[in-house]
Amino acid sequence: MLAAVATLPAQAGPGHEHGPAAPAPSANGPQRLADGSVFLPKPAQHQLGVRTLLTEAAELPRTLALNGTVTMDPNAGGRVQALHAGRIEPGPRGLPQAGQAVRKGELLAHVLTAVAPLERAGQAAQLAELRAALALAHKRLARLQLLADTVPRKDIEAAESEAASLEQRIAALGSGLAAREALVAPVSGVIASAQVVAGQVVEARELLFEIVDPGRLRIEALAFDPALAAEVAGAWLALGDQRVPLVFAGAARSLRDQALPLGFRAQGAALQALAVGQPVRVFVHTRSTVRGIAVPVAALMKSPANQSIVWVKTAAELFAPRVVMVEPLDGVRVAVTAGLQPGERIATQGAALINQIR
Repeated sequence: MLAAVATLPAQAGPGHEHGPAAPAPSANGPQRLADGSVFLPKPAQHQLGVRTLLTEAAELPRTLALNGTVTMDPNAGGRVQALHAGRIEPGPRGLPQAGQAVRKGELLAHVLTAVAPLERAGQAAQLAELRAALALAHKRLARLQLLADTVPRKDIEAAESEAASLEQRIAALGSGLAAREALVAPVSGVIASAQVVAGQVVEARELLFEIVDPGRLRIEALAFDPALAAEVAGAWLALGDQRVPLVFAGAARSLRDQALPLGFRAQGAALQALAVGQPVRVFVHTRSTVRGIAVPVAALMKSPANQSIVWVKTAAELFAPRVVMVEPLDGVRVAVTAGLQPGERIATQGAALINQIR
């Protein structure tokens, strides 16, 4: 009987069930090892899209990262302002909107010049006097022409000149009473800002439209070391994963906010993503060089200790973190000056996913 009882399965009491056992961890999956390296099988590398780069040492230009601002190119942009105060009237195509393309000389709007009532009344009275004088001049000219045989020719010519002068004065004064200032585009480009609506009253010299060429802009960077202006060998602007070369236009001769403004010219289709007044980072190459390894910015990660690291591929399925010292290069790449040896293979694409494996 004891032997039969021993072979029966034991049953847990109510509330003591533990459920199915947890699955054993897989030794073939991605995992962080005890030394901090990451084991990443080949199938997982393909799934995460991991790409590596073989490093090479070279003499790289020493680079400084400066804060810059996008400004308008004075030769490819312009502003439309009113010369006199008045009321806005739309042009034949209506008022242009921001982002609309315009051509040089295109009519944008009219400004109906504002005239004080007393001044308008004085002009109307002067116009009436000129019209009365013109009528008398025409009658006198007609009488002289009837007596052309007995009247000297110079008197007839004087009467003709007086009548013509009165007609021109009336035309000029009449156009002044109902004067409309035409606002035309000074350059071809895109409306960057439009600050008017139909019927709006504007003051003299008020900015109404701003026109820029998106393919030609200027970048203004502030350098707190005035000696940098003589060391500029090149400059770059990083727009996402693209590098836009900048042409150094020159440095100002007066400080602004205790810094020296440096001007750069930029051209290219990539500038379509920029707007006037937008802050940017300008990477200025100096004439001095530094020995280092150029790696993409995407390969640079942060360790739990907030140190800059890269993931070095030490084996076919093994990646090890490596603490490095970096300097800016061109916004898309950085220069590793310490912590990495030439000939090592580092993870570029997918490095952020490797850094998240625990």
